[in-house]
Amino acid sequence: MSVEPVKAVLIVGGGIGGLSLASALRDRGLDVDLVEIQKEWTVYGVGIIQQCNVVRAMADLGLVDRYLDAGFPFESVGMYTADGRLKAMIPGQRLAGPRYPANLGISRLALHRVLSSAVLEKGTRVRLGTTVARLDQDAAGVNVTFSDGATGRYDVVVGADGLYSKVRGLAFPEAPAPRHTGQWVWRHNFPRPAEIDHLATFSGPDGAAGLRPLAADLMYLFVTSVEPGNPRMPADQLHTLMRDRLKGFGGLIGTLRDRITDPAQVVYKPMEVLMMPAPWYRGRVVMLGDAVHATTPHLGQGAGMAIEDALVLAELLPQAAALDDLLARYMARRFERCRFIVDSSILAGEWEMARRQDVDRVGLVKRMLEVTAQPV
Repeated sequence: MSVEPVKAVLIVGGGIGGLSLASALRDRGLDVDLVEIQKEWTVYGVGIIQQCNVVRAMADLGLVDRYLDAGFPFESVGMYTADGRLKAMIPGQRLAGPRYPANLGISRLALHRVLSSAVLEKGTRVRLGTTVARLDQDAAGVNVTFSDGATGRYDVVVGADGLYSKVRGLAFPEAPAPRHTGQWVWRHNFPRPAEIDHLATFSGPDGAAGLRPLAADLMYLFVTSVEPGNPRMPADQLHTLMRDRLKGFGGLIGTLRDRITDPAQVVYKPMEVLMMPAPWYRGRVVMLGDAVHATTPHLGQGAGMAIEDALVLAELLPQAAALDDLLARYMARRFERCRFIVDSSILAGEWEMARRQDVDRVGLVKRMLEVTAQPV
């Protein structure tokens, strides 16, 4: 019996995972529509770290060359005490090959500009201010009704629409809801001093702080905090609140703390997690990224897991095989790896909230690097 290959794909969600997948599928000649619920294609947050495995995935997707000049390459991860004493310097691996750095920091705005321009250049049809309202599947395809009343038919629909995914709600109504872990993360951009030429993480009495290089002249400072009940924060007090959550740190972190004076420059976010049970597909609808495996930022792998999802789906979907078999292979390659990242990141947060000093944080990071260095 002949197998009809996938030709037309709808991607719901224009974040990092959805854009990476759209670009890669267009490279392989598939017809791709992408819808994004935001009317203005903006990005949230300050920056992102692409660790060794993520640089490799972006190189495999053919995208990393587009933004090397817009980011900051670095080789190592440093782990420090609250007052700035070095505990361990963990070297990275150049998994993408010797011409690429082990790791790369980049602002989210710069990354979005590169990915969105690539998607448009390659002929993806993008519609903003739109999501899906209804999905009706049959054996040969999916009939989609969009939120603006338009309709379309596709061989595959990919839900890449984040933690509160509309696609997940339509295709998997029984799926668990995201949960707040009890922690928040606070971020603020600063000029980058010369000594922050690596990813630096500091263990404090009530949480972790860190400095992440993003460009030759830019880095960001982050701090995690315990916020039970996920409270509402007054917008005009964010600078004071972030400084308060940094009070247990000295050294460079302490110096920077006193320079946080503008509440508008503080970006804060509750930590919410989700690990949807397998499978992440139903019929011709398949999910990726935060829509099925949202994690905390403790190991810096959230966006990376979405990019790896995109890499695997882009490799599998064009193949001449039964779709169910292709999606089963996607699950076999992605589920345990993503679960390891989610579980390990949650564990790191639980250590912080319990103020545990008897745990091996360095060992956890090394284990993460060992696992993610394995082939995708």
